[in-house]
This record gives sequence, structure tokens and C-alpha cells, in this order.
Amino acid sequence: ISGIKFPKKVASELNRITSLIRDLFNDTFDSIYINDEESYNEIRSFIKLIAPERLNIVKFHKKKTPLFEYFGVDKQIRSGFGKIVAIKNGIYLVIEHTEALHVIDVNSGHRMDALKTQEENVLNVNLEAAVEIAHQLRLRDIGGIIVIDFIDMHITENQKILYNKLKDEMKKDRACHTILPPNKFGLVQITRQRVRSSTDLEVKEKCPSCQGSGRVKAPIFLLDSIENNLQFLVEKQKEKKLTLITHPFVYAYLTKGFFNMKRKWMLKYHCKLKINYDNAYAFLEYRFFNDTLGEINMYSYMKNKHNAPCINNIEKS
Repeated sequence: ISGIKFPKKVASELNRITSLIRDLFNDTFDSIYINDEESYNEIRSFIKLIAPERLNIVKFHKKKTPLFEYFGVDKQIRSGFGKIVAIKNGIYLVIEHTEALHVIDVNSGHRMDALKTQEENVLNVNLEAAVEIAHQLRLRDIGGIIVIDFIDMHITENQKILYNKLKDEMKKDRACHTILPPNKFGLVQITRQRVRSSTDLEVKEKCPSCQGSGRVKAPIFLLDSIENNLQFLVEKQKEKKLTLITHPFVYAYLTKGFFNMKRKWMLKYHCKLKINYDNAYAFLEYRFFNDTLGEINMYSYMKNKHNAPCINNIEKS
């Protein structure tokens, strides 16, 4: 470095594409297709540097069909985000994630070969599922404890065949993993080290309505909750003019028709009720406001029944 005027760059990180080739490239690669000329030249230069005898595997994609569509990559990407993964002949996987582990359920659909026995059909389904399961674990980079519920088989030899097949497929996985033999319930357990962030964390967010539980309260309970709070505000707190803000769908239901829920409540509780909607509200979210547009915090009241509801004043719009 002597004689160089400072500052001067000594080394730099490779770009994203070249870094991937550096980290993933091995003897199993038979082709590398690129549809961008600049990237193509960069990768050729890099392969020429590290493995000049394999330079011919770098190829430029010239076809009109998009690269991902031509090789079915887009389909694999979509399958990496869904809960249900279709395989073929009606076979599909259901992949569920819980706080403690991942669960994979194998289903045969309507596949059945009349020329084979039930046990043979089940074995074939499980073997095809084992191939896809190993692929999905790599594609999604699922880590931690994975429990696989294969279709039950009664012949011990078939269980060994399936176990060995799954181990062979998992040999393609660079991540550290351990596969336990099927237990007495027929469940196979895998522990796998995650290499990168889970795809669920990167492309999915918690549902604002169910908060990730997958379930929401039945509409009839929502109406009961609204009516009970309305009754309390009118009869106990002597509020005679109220504004109710809800999700647009709930608003549409409460105001649909001439003799709708809004009119029923006004007649029943002898109050003036105005209902509006807010697109930002979750499906089961609603709030009451008094005649000065002060928000009535029912939650604060329920925490302390001896106090009146908390009023938060907001500006009139």
C-alpha cells in the first residue's frame, strides 16, 4: 500500500447477486441463467475467477417468456407463502405455525389407484409428500421444531422406507437438522436451524381484526356489546345524544333498511343516535362519542365500575 494517497479503498463487499453465488455455489449446480446482461457479465467474471472449468454453466436467458415464469420459479415463490401447498394428483400439505413449533399435515385428497392396496397408496402419497416437505423447509427456511403428521401406515417396513426417504431428501439441506424416527402415533419430528429470517415475518403482518388468532367474535356478540354499552350510557350516564363510529361493514348493517338497528335502538332507549364509519377501524372496533365529540372510553369504565366512563375530548371536524 506504500505510495498510495489516502483515503483509498482497499476492499469492498461483493454485490448482492455475486454474494449469493459465492455463498451457494457448489458442485451440484448444472446451470445458472441470468436475464440481465450486466449481471451476466459480472457472474461470468466471478465464476471464471473461482471455477474457470465450469464457466459454461453460466447462460444468458434470451427467450420471450420471463425467466421466473419459464422455470416455474414464481409458482415456487407463491407456494412458499401459502398455508396450503398442492403437490400433484390431489395431494396437498397444510403448514401451520404456532408459538412453539411448526406442524405439517399430509393429505391425500382424492387420489387412489384401484390397482394398488390401501397401504401401497398411502406409502406413495407419503413418499411424494416427503420430497415436498424437505423442499418447503428449505424454501421457507423453517426453523425450530417441526412435527409432520404423515398418513398412518400399519406396516413397519413402509414406515422405515418413508423415514429413509425423508432423510435422503433432507441431505440436500445445508442447515443443521435432526430427524427422529416416527413415534407410536406416527408423527415425525424434525429440529432444524434457521439460516435466515422466516418468510412469514417478512411478508405478513398480524391481522388487525383478529390480532393473529385467526378468529373474530361472532357478529351477534358485537351487536350485544354495542347495545349493552348504549343502554348503560343512556340509562346510567344520562347521555341523550351519542355518536357511534364503526367499521364500514358494521355501519352498513346497522343502517340498512328503514326500520334498521339504529332506529330500533333510538326508539327503545329514547335517545338520539348518529352512526358513522371509519375505514381505519378494525372489523369489530367501535367507539362512542358524546354530543361534544368527546370519546367515551368504555374500557376504562369496565376496569373500575365505581367511576363514570372516561371522556376524551377531541376537536370537532
